[in-house]
Amino acid sequence: MTSIFNDDFLLETELARSLYRAASALPIIDYHSHLPIKVIAENKPFENLTDIWIRGDHYKWRAMRLNGIPEHFCSGDASDLEKFQAWAQTLPLTIRSPLYHWSALELQRYFNINESLTPDTASVIWSQANALLHTESYRPRALLKMMNVEVLCTTDDPADSLEYHQQLSAEEFEVKVLPTFRPDLALAIDNRPVFSAWLQRLAERVGSDIDNFNSFITALRVRHDAFADVGCRMSDHGLERCYVAKCNEADMHRIFNNYLSGRVVDPGDVECWCSFLMREFAKWDHEKGWTMLLHLGAARNNNVGILNSVGRDAGCDSVGDFEHAYSLNAFLSVLDGEGSLPKTVLFNSNPRDNLLFATITGNFFEGGVVGKVQYGPAWWFLDTAGGISEQLNALSQVGLFSHFIGMVTDSRSFLSFIRHDYFRRVVCNMLGEDVRRGLIPEDVTLFESVLYKIFYKNARAYIGE
Repeated sequence: MTSIFNDDFLLETELARSLYRAASALPIIDYHSHLPIKVIAENKPFENLTDIWIRGDHYKWRAMRLNGIPEHFCSGDASDLEKFQAWAQTLPLTIRSPLYHWSALELQRYFNINESLTPDTASVIWSQANALLHTESYRPRALLKMMNVEVLCTTDDPADSLEYHQQLSAEEFEVKVLPTFRPDLALAIDNRPVFSAWLQRLAERVGSDIDNFNSFITALRVRHDAFADVGCRMSDHGLERCYVAKCNEADMHRIFNNYLSGRVVDPGDVECWCSFLMREFAKWDHEKGWTMLLHLGAARNNNVGILNSVGRDAGCDSVGDFEHAYSLNAFLSVLDGEGSLPKTVLFNSNPRDNLLFATITGNFFEGGVVGKVQYGPAWWFLDTAGGISEQLNALSQVGLFSHFIGMVTDSRSFLSFIRHDYFRRVVCNMLGEDVRRGLIPEDVTLFESVLYKIFYKNARAYIGE
Protein backbone atom coordinates (compact mmCIF):
# COMPACT_ATOMS: atom_id res chain seq x y z
CA MET A 1 0.00 0.00 0.00
CA THR A 2 1.43 3.39 -1.02
CA SER A 3 1.66 5.86 1.86
CA ILE A 4 -0.27 9.12 1.56
CA PHE A 5 2.18 10.77 3.93
CA ASN A 6 4.62 12.10 1.35
CA ASP A 7 5.87 15.62 0.67
CA ASP A 8 2.55 16.49 -0.97
CA PHE A 9 0.29 15.41 1.90
CA LEU A 10 -2.72 17.79 2.16
CA LEU A 11 -1.31 19.92 -0.69
CA GLU A 12 -3.73 19.63 -3.59
CA THR A 13 -2.34 22.18 -6.05
CA GLU A 14 1.09 22.98 -7.41
CA LEU A 15 0.84 26.45 -5.91
CA ALA A 16 0.12 24.97 -2.47
CA ARG A 17 3.11 22.67 -2.80
CA SER A 18 5.36 25.56 -3.86
CA LEU A 19 4.22 27.74 -0.95
CA TYR A 20 4.75 24.93 1.52
CA ARG A 21 8.26 24.29 0.27
CA ALA A 22 9.08 27.98 0.78
CA ALA A 23 7.65 28.15 4.29
CA SER A 24 8.07 24.70 5.82
CA ALA A 25 11.51 25.31 7.30
CA LEU A 26 10.57 28.42 9.31
CA PRO A 27 11.35 28.24 13.03
CA ILE A 28 8.54 27.35 15.44
CA ILE A 29 7.20 29.80 18.02
CA ASP A 30 5.07 27.59 20.27
CA TYR A 31 3.45 30.08 22.61
CA HIS A 32 1.15 27.60 24.37
CA SER A 33 2.27 24.12 25.35
CA HIS A 34 2.02 21.84 28.36
CA LEU A 35 5.46 20.27 28.08
CA PRO A 36 6.90 19.63 31.57
CA ILE A 37 9.73 22.04 32.22
CA LYS A 38 11.43 19.55 34.56
CA VAL A 39 11.83 17.04 31.72
CA ILE A 40 13.45 19.68 29.52
CA ALA A 41 15.80 20.85 32.26
CA GLU A 42 16.90 17.38 33.38
CA ASN A 43 17.19 16.22 29.76
CA LYS A 44 17.08 12.52 30.63
CA PRO A 45 16.52 9.92 27.89
CA PHE A 46 12.97 8.71 27.36
CA GLU A 47 12.47 5.13 28.48
CA ASN A 48 10.68 3.95 25.35
CA LEU A 49 8.05 4.88 22.76
CA THR A 50 5.22 4.70 25.29
CA ASP A 51 7.06 7.10 27.58
CA ILE A 52 7.33 9.80 24.93
CA TRP A 53 4.24 9.06 22.85
CA ILE A 54 1.39 7.64 24.94
CA ARG A 55 1.95 8.38 28.64
CA GLY A 56 -0.22 11.34 29.62
CA ASP A 57 -1.66 11.77 26.11
CA HIS A 58 -5.39 12.09 26.72
CA TYR A 59 -6.08 12.27 22.97
CA LYS A 60 -4.84 8.69 22.62
CA TRP A 61 -6.55 7.60 25.85
CA ARG A 62 -9.89 8.80 24.53
CA ALA A 63 -9.46 6.83 21.32
CA MET A 64 -8.46 3.69 23.18
CA ARG A 65 -11.41 3.97 25.56
CA LEU A 66 -13.76 4.37 22.60
CA ASN A 67 -12.23 1.19 21.23
CA GLY A 68 -13.15 -0.67 24.41
CA ILE A 69 -9.58 -0.82 25.74
CA PRO A 70 -9.68 -1.22 29.56
CA GLU A 71 -8.38 1.73 31.59
CA HIS A 72 -5.58 -0.52 32.82
CA PHE A 73 -3.93 -0.03 29.38
CA CYS A 74 -4.55 3.73 29.21
CA SER A 75 -3.75 5.50 32.47
CA GLY A 76 -3.34 2.35 34.58
CA ASP A 77 -0.45 0.13 35.60
CA ALA A 78 -0.10 -2.06 32.52
CA SER A 79 3.46 -2.32 31.25
CA ASP A 80 4.67 0.19 28.69
CA LEU A 81 4.81 -2.51 26.05
CA GLU A 82 1.21 -3.54 26.78
CA LYS A 83 0.07 0.08 26.50
CA PHE A 84 1.87 0.45 23.19
CA GLN A 85 0.25 -2.73 21.89
CA ALA A 86 -3.16 -1.41 22.93
CA TRP A 87 -2.47 1.78 20.99
CA ALA A 88 -1.36 -0.29 17.98
CA GLN A 89 -4.74 -2.05 18.08
CA THR A 90 -6.54 1.30 18.14
CA LEU A 91 -4.60 3.51 15.74
CA PRO A 92 -5.83 1.88 12.48
CA LEU A 93 -9.39 2.57 13.65
CA THR A 94 -8.73 6.30 13.99
CA ILE A 95 -8.86 6.69 10.20
CA ARG A 96 -10.35 10.11 9.30
CA SER A 97 -9.18 11.49 12.66
CA PRO A 98 -6.27 13.92 13.03
CA LEU A 99 -4.80 11.33 15.40
CA TYR A 100 -4.33 9.08 12.38
CA HIS A 101 -2.49 11.85 10.53
CA TRP A 102 -0.45 13.11 13.47
CA SER A 103 0.65 9.64 14.53
CA ALA A 104 1.84 8.67 11.06
CA LEU A 105 3.64 11.98 10.59
CA GLU A 106 5.30 11.70 14.01
CA LEU A 107 6.62 8.20 13.28
CA GLN A 108 7.85 9.36 9.90
CA ARG A 109 9.39 12.71 10.87
CA TYR A 110 11.02 11.71 14.14
CA PHE A 111 11.91 8.05 13.55
CA ASN A 112 11.98 7.65 9.75
CA ILE A 113 9.29 4.98 10.06
CA ASN A 114 7.01 4.93 7.03
CA GLU A 115 5.03 1.79 7.87
CA SER A 116 1.59 2.18 9.40
CA LEU A 117 1.39 1.16 13.05
CA THR A 118 -0.78 -1.96 13.34
CA PRO A 119 -0.70 -5.01 15.62
CA ASP A 120 1.41 -6.72 12.94
CA THR A 121 4.03 -3.96 12.70
CA ALA A 122 4.04 -3.00 16.39
CA SER A 123 7.01 -5.14 17.39
CA VAL A 124 9.33 -3.81 14.68
CA ILE A 125 8.29 -0.19 15.23
CA TRP A 126 8.71 -0.57 19.00
CA SER A 127 12.27 -1.82 18.58
CA GLN A 128 13.28 0.69 15.91
CA ALA A 129 11.96 3.73 17.79
CA ASN A 130 13.33 2.60 21.14
CA ALA A 131 16.81 2.15 19.68
CA LEU A 132 16.77 5.82 18.60
CA LEU A 133 15.31 7.04 21.88
CA HIS A 134 18.30 5.67 23.73
CA THR A 135 20.67 7.93 21.78
CA GLU A 136 21.78 11.48 22.63
CA SER A 137 19.97 12.84 19.57
CA TYR A 138 16.58 11.92 21.05
CA ARG A 139 16.84 13.50 24.46
CA PRO A 140 14.23 16.21 25.19
CA ARG A 141 16.38 19.21 24.31
CA ALA A 142 17.68 17.61 21.13
CA LEU A 143 14.12 16.93 19.98
CA LEU A 144 13.21 20.59 20.38
CA LYS A 145 16.18 21.58 18.24
CA MET A 146 15.40 18.83 15.74
CA MET A 147 12.03 20.47 15.09
CA ASN A 148 13.55 23.97 14.85
CA VAL A 149 11.71 25.27 17.92
CA GLU A 150 12.90 28.79 18.66
CA VAL A 151 10.56 29.79 21.51
CA LEU A 152 8.54 27.46 23.74
CA CYS A 153 6.11 28.63 26.42
CA THR A 154 5.25 26.16 29.16
CA THR A 155 2.17 26.34 31.41
CA ASP A 156 2.93 26.92 35.08
CA ASP A 157 0.87 27.35 38.24
CA PRO A 158 1.71 30.30 40.54
CA ALA A 159 2.64 27.77 43.24
CA ASP A 160 5.07 25.95 40.95
CA SER A 161 8.80 26.29 41.37
CA LEU A 162 10.57 28.27 38.66
CA GLU A 163 13.93 26.64 39.36
CA TYR A 164 14.03 24.72 36.09
CA HIS A 165 13.31 27.85 34.07
CA GLN A 166 16.10 29.58 35.97
CA GLN A 167 18.40 26.65 35.22
CA LEU A 168 17.72 26.71 31.49
CA SER A 169 18.21 30.45 31.37
CA ALA A 170 21.53 30.19 33.22
CA GLU A 171 22.69 27.45 30.86
CA GLU A 172 21.73 29.61 27.86
CA PHE A 173 19.91 26.73 26.21
CA GLU A 174 19.48 27.54 22.51
CA VAL A 175 15.68 27.21 22.63
CA LYS A 176 14.12 30.01 24.65
CA VAL A 177 11.81 28.29 27.16
CA LEU A 178 9.51 30.71 28.99
CA PRO A 179 6.92 30.12 31.72
CA THR A 180 3.27 31.10 31.41
CA PHE A 181 1.33 32.23 34.50
CA ARG A 182 -1.72 29.90 34.84
CA PRO A 183 -3.68 30.82 38.03
CA ASP A 184 -6.82 28.73 37.41
CA LEU A 185 -6.74 27.16 40.88
CA ALA A 186 -6.93 30.62 42.44
CA LEU A 187 -10.53 30.72 41.16
CA ALA A 188 -11.49 27.33 42.63
CA ILE A 189 -12.67 28.63 46.00
CA ASP A 190 -15.88 26.59 45.66
CA ASN A 191 -13.85 23.34 45.62
CA ARG A 192 -12.57 23.22 49.20
CA PRO A 193 -10.26 20.17 48.96
CA VAL A 194 -8.56 21.43 45.79
CA PHE A 195 -8.37 25.07 46.84
CA SER A 196 -7.14 24.27 50.34
CA ALA A 197 -4.29 22.07 49.09
CA TRP A 198 -3.30 24.65 46.48
CA LEU A 199 -3.43 27.49 49.00
CA GLN A 200 -1.00 25.61 51.23
CA ARG A 201 1.36 25.12 48.29
CA LEU A 202 1.16 28.83 47.46
CA ALA A 203 1.91 29.80 51.08
CA GLU A 204 4.93 27.50 51.12
CA ARG A 205 6.15 28.93 47.84
CA VAL A 206 6.06 32.55 49.05
CA GLY A 207 7.25 31.60 52.53
CA SER A 208 4.49 33.27 54.51
CA ASP A 209 1.08 32.47 55.94
CA ILE A 210 -2.03 33.25 53.91
CA ASP A 211 -4.66 34.02 56.54
CA ASN A 212 -6.60 36.90 54.99
CA PHE A 213 -7.38 38.31 51.57
CA ASN A 214 -4.54 40.83 51.66
CA SER A 215 -1.95 38.11 52.18
CA PHE A 216 -3.64 36.01 49.47
CA ILE A 217 -3.57 38.68 46.76
CA THR A 218 -0.06 39.73 47.81
CA ALA A 219 1.17 36.15 47.40
CA LEU A 220 -0.26 35.99 43.88
CA ARG A 221 1.31 39.31 42.96
CA VAL A 222 4.67 38.15 44.33
CA ARG A 223 4.48 35.10 42.09
CA HIS A 224 3.40 37.16 39.08
CA ASP A 225 6.51 39.30 39.63
CA ALA A 226 8.66 36.19 40.03
CA PHE A 227 7.41 34.84 36.70
CA ALA A 228 8.34 38.15 35.05
CA ASP A 229 11.84 37.87 36.49
CA VAL A 230 12.46 34.63 34.54
CA GLY A 231 11.10 35.95 31.25
CA CYS A 232 7.35 35.25 31.38
CA ARG A 233 5.42 37.04 28.66
CA MET A 234 1.89 35.70 29.16
CA SER A 235 -0.81 34.60 31.55
CA ASP A 236 -3.17 31.79 30.59
CA HIS A 237 -6.68 31.07 31.82
CA GLY A 238 -8.84 28.01 31.22
CA LEU A 239 -12.39 29.20 31.84
CA GLU A 240 -15.85 27.98 30.93
CA ARG A 241 -16.77 31.63 30.31
CA CYS A 242 -15.72 35.08 31.44
CA TYR A 243 -16.87 36.47 34.79
CA VAL A 244 -18.35 39.96 34.93
CA ALA A 245 -19.94 40.43 38.36
CA LYS A 246 -19.32 43.73 40.14
CA CYS A 247 -17.11 43.14 43.16
CA ASN A 248 -14.87 45.26 45.38
CA GLU A 249 -12.13 44.52 47.90
CA ALA A 250 -14.57 44.51 50.82
CA ASP A 251 -16.49 41.71 49.10
CA MET A 252 -13.27 39.76 48.58
CA HIS A 253 -12.33 40.07 52.26
CA ARG A 254 -15.78 38.82 53.26
CA ILE A 255 -15.69 35.88 50.83
CA PHE A 256 -12.21 34.81 51.89
CA ASN A 257 -13.07 35.09 55.58
CA ASN A 258 -16.18 32.98 55.00
CA TYR A 259 -14.00 30.36 53.32
CA LEU A 260 -11.49 30.37 56.17
CA SER A 261 -14.30 29.95 58.72
CA GLY A 262 -15.48 26.81 56.91
CA ARG A 263 -18.64 28.22 55.37
CA VAL A 264 -19.82 27.11 51.93
CA VAL A 265 -19.09 29.78 49.32
CA ASP A 266 -22.36 30.34 47.47
CA PRO A 267 -22.56 30.66 43.66
CA GLY A 268 -23.00 34.41 43.75
CA ASP A 269 -19.84 34.87 45.77
CA VAL A 270 -17.96 32.48 43.48
CA GLU A 271 -18.96 34.67 40.55
CA CYS A 272 -17.80 37.73 42.44
CA TRP A 273 -14.51 36.11 43.47
CA CYS A 274 -13.63 35.03 39.95
CA SER A 275 -14.62 38.36 38.42
CA PHE A 276 -12.40 40.37 40.75
CA LEU A 277 -9.38 38.10 40.34
CA MET A 278 -9.59 37.94 36.55
CA ARG A 279 -9.66 41.73 36.38
CA GLU A 280 -6.64 41.87 38.68
CA PHE A 281 -4.69 39.38 36.59
CA ALA A 282 -5.46 41.36 33.44
CA LYS A 283 -4.31 44.60 35.07
CA TRP A 284 -1.03 43.02 36.17
CA ASP A 285 -0.51 41.68 32.65
CA HIS A 286 -1.14 45.11 31.17
CA GLU A 287 1.34 46.74 33.53
CA LYS A 288 4.05 44.31 32.46
CA GLY A 289 3.20 44.33 28.75
CA TRP A 290 2.17 40.66 28.85
CA THR A 291 -0.38 38.89 26.69
CA MET A 292 -3.45 37.27 28.26
CA LEU A 293 -4.62 33.95 26.77
CA LEU A 294 -8.29 33.10 27.36
CA HIS A 295 -9.14 29.43 26.70
CA LEU A 296 -12.92 29.45 26.87
CA GLY A 297 -15.82 27.06 26.57
CA ALA A 298 -14.55 23.56 27.38
CA ALA A 299 -16.64 21.37 29.70
CA ARG A 300 -13.89 19.75 31.74
CA ASN A 301 -13.47 16.61 33.86
CA ASN A 302 -16.94 15.22 33.21
CA ASN A 303 -16.23 11.65 34.34
CA VAL A 304 -16.12 11.78 38.14
CA GLY A 305 -14.63 8.30 38.43
CA ILE A 306 -11.71 9.16 36.16
CA LEU A 307 -11.28 12.54 37.88
CA ASN A 308 -10.97 10.84 41.25
CA SER A 309 -8.72 8.00 40.09
CA VAL A 310 -6.55 9.63 37.39
CA GLY A 311 -6.97 13.36 37.94
CA ARG A 312 -7.58 16.35 35.72
CA ASP A 313 -6.76 16.47 32.01
CA ALA A 314 -7.32 12.74 31.63
CA GLY A 315 -9.38 12.80 28.44
CA CYS A 316 -12.92 13.21 29.78
CA ASP A 317 -13.53 16.77 28.59
CA SER A 318 -15.88 17.92 25.86
CA VAL A 319 -17.00 20.93 23.87
CA GLY A 320 -19.18 23.16 26.04
CA ASP A 321 -22.23 25.19 25.06
CA PHE A 322 -21.66 28.27 27.19
CA GLU A 323 -22.85 31.74 26.20
CA HIS A 324 -19.97 34.13 25.46
CA ALA A 325 -21.24 37.16 23.53
CA TYR A 326 -22.27 39.23 26.54
CA SER A 327 -19.75 38.08 29.15
CA LEU A 328 -16.65 38.16 26.95
CA ASN A 329 -17.47 41.56 25.47
CA ALA A 330 -18.31 42.92 28.92
CA PHE A 331 -15.09 41.61 30.48
CA LEU A 332 -12.91 43.12 27.74
CA SER A 333 -14.92 46.36 27.75
CA VAL A 334 -14.42 46.97 31.48
CA LEU A 335 -10.67 46.54 31.11
CA ASP A 336 -10.57 48.67 27.97
CA GLY A 337 -12.54 51.43 29.70
CA GLU A 338 -10.07 51.42 32.60
CA GLY A 339 -7.10 51.53 30.24
CA SER A 340 -5.87 48.17 31.53
CA LEU A 341 -6.72 45.77 28.70
CA PRO A 342 -3.62 43.71 27.86
CA LYS A 343 -2.99 42.13 24.51
CA THR A 344 -5.43 39.22 24.49
CA VAL A 345 -5.80 35.98 22.55
CA LEU A 346 -9.23 34.34 22.47
CA PHE A 347 -9.56 30.56 22.09
CA ASN A 348 -12.98 28.94 21.66
CA SER A 349 -13.80 25.25 21.83
CA ASN A 350 -17.23 25.23 20.14
CA PRO A 351 -17.25 25.64 16.34
CA ARG A 352 -20.62 27.39 16.50
CA ASP A 353 -18.76 30.30 18.15
CA ASN A 354 -16.14 30.82 15.44
CA LEU A 355 -17.67 33.93 13.92
CA LEU A 356 -18.77 35.21 17.33
CA PHE A 357 -15.19 35.16 18.66
CA ALA A 358 -13.78 36.54 15.42
CA THR A 359 -16.13 39.55 15.56
CA ILE A 360 -15.29 40.29 19.21
CA THR A 361 -11.63 40.84 18.29
CA GLY A 362 -12.60 43.90 16.25
CA ASN A 363 -14.35 45.59 19.17
CA PHE A 364 -11.21 46.43 21.16
CA PHE A 365 -8.10 48.07 19.76
CA GLU A 366 -5.30 50.52 20.42
CA GLY A 367 -3.52 52.83 18.05
CA GLY A 368 -0.09 51.52 17.16
CA VAL A 369 -0.85 47.98 18.35
CA VAL A 370 -1.43 45.46 15.57
CA GLY A 371 -4.27 43.09 16.43
CA LYS A 372 -4.48 43.89 20.13
CA VAL A 373 -7.21 41.29 20.64
CA GLN A 374 -6.51 38.21 18.56
CA TYR A 375 -8.62 35.23 17.57
CA GLY A 376 -6.38 32.34 18.59
CA PRO A 377 -5.79 29.20 16.55
CA ALA A 378 -8.22 26.30 16.31
CA TRP A 379 -7.85 24.60 19.66
CA TRP A 380 -8.25 21.18 21.24
CA PHE A 381 -11.24 19.48 19.58
CA LEU A 382 -11.00 21.91 16.65
CA ASP A 383 -7.35 21.53 15.63
CA THR A 384 -8.26 19.29 12.71
CA ALA A 385 -7.77 20.13 9.05
CA GLY A 386 -11.45 21.08 8.83
CA GLY A 387 -11.43 22.93 12.14
CA ILE A 388 -8.37 24.96 11.18
CA SER A 389 -9.98 25.91 7.87
CA GLU A 390 -13.25 26.92 9.54
CA GLN A 391 -11.47 29.02 12.14
CA LEU A 392 -9.38 30.82 9.53
CA ASN A 393 -12.39 31.36 7.29
CA ALA A 394 -14.22 33.06 10.18
CA LEU A 395 -11.20 35.20 10.99
CA SER A 396 -10.73 36.15 7.34
CA GLN A 397 -14.36 37.21 6.94
CA VAL A 398 -14.27 39.83 9.68
CA GLY A 399 -10.59 40.29 10.56
CA LEU A 400 -7.14 40.38 9.01
CA PHE A 401 -5.79 36.99 8.03
CA SER A 402 -2.34 38.50 7.55
CA HIS A 403 -2.05 39.40 11.26
CA PHE A 404 -2.98 35.95 12.57
CA ILE A 405 -0.42 34.73 15.14
CA GLY A 406 -0.22 31.10 14.13
CA MET A 407 -0.50 27.63 15.63
CA VAL A 408 0.27 26.15 19.05
CA THR A 409 0.72 22.54 20.10
CA ASP A 410 -1.29 22.74 23.36
CA SER A 411 0.30 19.37 24.10
CA ARG A 412 2.22 17.37 26.68
CA SER A 413 4.07 15.35 24.05
CA PHE A 414 7.56 16.08 22.76
CA LEU A 415 6.49 14.68 19.38
CA SER A 416 3.56 17.06 18.93
CA PHE A 417 5.45 19.78 17.04
CA ILE A 418 4.36 17.98 13.90
CA ARG A 419 1.08 19.86 14.41
CA HIS A 420 2.82 23.02 13.24
CA ASP A 421 3.73 21.26 10.01
CA TYR A 422 0.14 19.98 9.70
CA PHE A 423 -1.16 23.52 10.19
CA ARG A 424 1.24 24.94 7.62
CA ARG A 425 0.11 22.39 5.05
CA VAL A 426 -3.55 23.24 5.65
CA VAL A 427 -2.94 26.98 5.28
CA CYS A 428 -0.85 26.63 2.11
CA ASN A 429 -3.55 24.42 0.63
CA MET A 430 -6.23 26.98 1.49
CA LEU A 431 -4.40 29.67 -0.47
CA GLY A 432 -3.81 27.33 -3.39
CA GLU A 433 -7.49 26.39 -3.42
CA ASP A 434 -8.58 30.04 -3.27
CA VAL A 435 -6.48 30.77 -6.36
CA ARG A 436 -7.81 27.67 -8.15
CA ARG A 437 -11.38 28.83 -7.50
CA GLY A 438 -10.62 32.35 -8.70
CA LEU A 439 -11.24 33.95 -5.31
CA ILE A 440 -7.85 35.70 -5.07
CA PRO A 441 -5.16 36.50 -7.65
CA GLU A 442 -2.02 34.38 -7.74
CA ASP A 443 0.54 36.65 -6.11
CA VAL A 444 3.32 34.37 -4.88
CA THR A 445 5.40 37.21 -3.47
CA LEU A 446 2.45 38.41 -1.37
CA PHE A 447 1.58 34.88 -0.27
CA GLU A 448 5.13 34.09 0.85
CA SER A 449 5.27 37.36 2.80
CA VAL A 450 1.97 36.61 4.55
CA LEU A 451 2.95 33.02 5.33
CA TYR A 452 6.24 34.16 6.83
CA LYS A 453 4.22 36.40 9.14
CA ILE A 454 1.56 33.94 10.28
CA PHE A 455 3.92 30.97 10.59
CA TYR A 456 6.63 32.87 12.47
CA LYS A 457 6.97 36.65 12.61
CA ASN A 458 3.55 37.62 14.01
CA ALA A 459 3.73 35.32 17.04
CA ARG A 460 7.28 36.35 17.82
CA ALA A 461 6.39 40.04 17.71
CA TYR A 462 3.11 39.59 19.60
CA ILE A 463 4.66 37.94 22.65
CA GLY A 464 7.52 40.41 22.66
CA GLU A 465 10.39 38.22 21.52
